[in-house]
Amino acid sequence: MEGSDEEDSPESPQLPLEILVYLLGFLPTSDRKEASLVCRSWYLASQDWSFQKNVTFSFPASASSLEVVRGLGRRSHCSLVISQLDGFGLSRSLLMEVGLCLGPKLDSLALPGSSVSEGSLLALLPRLTSLRRLDLTGLDSLFMSGAFLSREEHRRQVRSALSGLEELDLSDLRYLSDLTFNRLTGCTPRLRRLSLAGCHIAFEFDPYRGCPVGTEEVSSALLSLRNVRKLLTEQTATLAALDLSRTSITPESLRTIAQVEGLALEELCLHSCKELTDYSVEVLVKHQPRLRRLDLSGCTELTSRAVVAVARGLGSLTHLSLSRDWRITETGLADLVSLSSLKSLDLSECLHVGGAEMVKGLSRCSAERAQLEKLHLRSCTYIQDEAVLCLTQLLGNTLRHLDLTSCVNVTDVSVRAIASYLHGLVVLRLCGCKEVTDWGLLGMETSACELDEEKEDQGPRFTRTFGNMGFFKPPRLPFEERPKLVTRDHLERFKQQAGASLLALGRLRELNLSACCKLTDSSTTQVLRHPDLQHLSLSMLPEITDATLSAVARHCRSLTSLDLSHCAHISDHGVAQAAPHLHRLQHLYLSACSNITDRTLFLLARHCKRLKTLDVSKCNNVSGTTVDLLQSQLPFLENVHHKLHGGTDFAL
Repeated sequence: MEGSDEEDSPESPQLPLEILVYLLGFLPTSDRKEASLVCRSWYLASQDWSFQKNVTFSFPASASSLEVVRGLGRRSHCSLVISQLDGFGLSRSLLMEVGLCLGPKLDSLALPGSSVSEGSLLALLPRLTSLRRLDLTGLDSLFMSGAFLSREEHRRQVRSALSGLEELDLSDLRYLSDLTFNRLTGCTPRLRRLSLAGCHIAFEFDPYRGCPVGTEEVSSALLSLRNVRKLLTEQTATLAALDLSRTSITPESLRTIAQVEGLALEELCLHSCKELTDYSVEVLVKHQPRLRRLDLSGCTELTSRAVVAVARGLGSLTHLSLSRDWRITETGLADLVSLSSLKSLDLSECLHVGGAEMVKGLSRCSAERAQLEKLHLRSCTYIQDEAVLCLTQLLGNTLRHLDLTSCVNVTDVSVRAIASYLHGLVVLRLCGCKEVTDWGLLGMETSACELDEEKEDQGPRFTRTFGNMGFFKPPRLPFEERPKLVTRDHLERFKQQAGASLLALGRLRELNLSACCKLTDSSTTQVLRHPDLQHLSLSMLPEITDATLSAVARHCRSLTSLDLSHCAHISDHGVAQAAPHLHRLQHLYLSACSNITDRTLFLLARHCKRLKTLDVSKCNNVSGTTVDLLQSQLPFLENVHHKLHGGTDFAL
């Protein structure tokens, strides 16, 4: 649908605004954004409050941001993410404008990648009387001096404004201490979610005093477990979610937190807390049985004993992540997937998981097993076709997100099973599944008589008594194998059959086929026809050409992200055919596409006006001058990766 700045034609009939709002309600967000560009009445309908819930506006600090903030002042509610703020005049003016125009209307505020001054933030916070979420991730400039909120007058003003704050994110703050932590959290008495991920917390040992953490003194140099526990005790009535990821929390410290009287956590994130043990998890689930979301990813000391504890102790669990817990085996997975509440399970890089116990657990009575919507099995190298076939049959009605990245034993059989049973799939990742071929995507089975290799005289073979003496033909190595070609007759048969090809996955929004190196144009041009597909990755497919790019552009017009890195046959000609159809494209990756030249950049400037990210690194025929010109012509372009002939990689 093409956009237009023209007003509604006086001759055309005008539908009432309420009818337009009702009709636009049937469209997904991306389509509704496109429809809003057609004419003024459609734009006004798209701005109806029913479409504006949970909308976040994100932009960097700049002179033009002032007008953006003033324009948002007409909205009744708003959430902001403002990056690259500093302590100078423009940033101070921008924060002042936010307070004046949006103060009582702002629901959420995040300031990533910024170095805001204490004075600027203290002038803003008292105006944010409706704030529900505040993200101060990495804002070390606020806490470095230790004077933040040191004056009682400032604390009183901030406490009055933030008394209703529900979410506070203090991740990655190097200078957070007991003193500054208490001052800030003293202004937020009704917290529901608190994140201290990546903070330097002294759980048992005070490195400044060289002794165990004290029990009475409030430290001005570090944040201690004792102080965190004090906050949890004071706010047990509301606190439901806690994030202590990437901290040095010990088993005894986790036990101390889990046993806080009255604390009933629903979410706990312990990502990459490498000191935790099975015993600490057993204590956790015993004292926090109401947990619904639990992230234990990267806790490398955990074994299947922790899995058994979780399965038996958390009857309301909905989301569980065990990725990179390398010691976990199949034990306990049958009981885990028997939890009827479980919706999401992440077992990525659990190298000993093969799927047999999951199949066993899911094979039980359907009313007593998990109805999984998301299943991550990335790099589970023991996963084979048999397990995938069983899992797809058992989860066919519920599964929406399947990640089989780098499951190297997955073949065409699995792809056909996915296409046959998972018709509701929204996200499919098969990156690095090197045995997947055109036949799998087409939903067809190969026959020995159809292979060219079978028709030829293979020559002498190795025997038990004769080695290779220079005149025997050696066996073909895996990296020398060529894709089994699909002929024109095969494609005609594909068009006539009603088999389960990738076309059956009509609801796909994300598809990753990167490094499935046996795929060619024969399949990709036929099955990549998903009108709602938004994210597509075809990087490291050496056999695909401009034909695939052209077909994808014609049939997948909702694409916002496209990755064609290391596809040597992609050229300017393919981009010329594709670019006019990719009006929604925001992220394009063409790294190491050696046939791409400056012409591609001119085409992108003409047709892809919404481009935000462009990667043309290792494209030696793209000049820095043209990259600069492209940036001046595309208003939303934020990230450009370009490597010059000398080898320097510029991220502009």
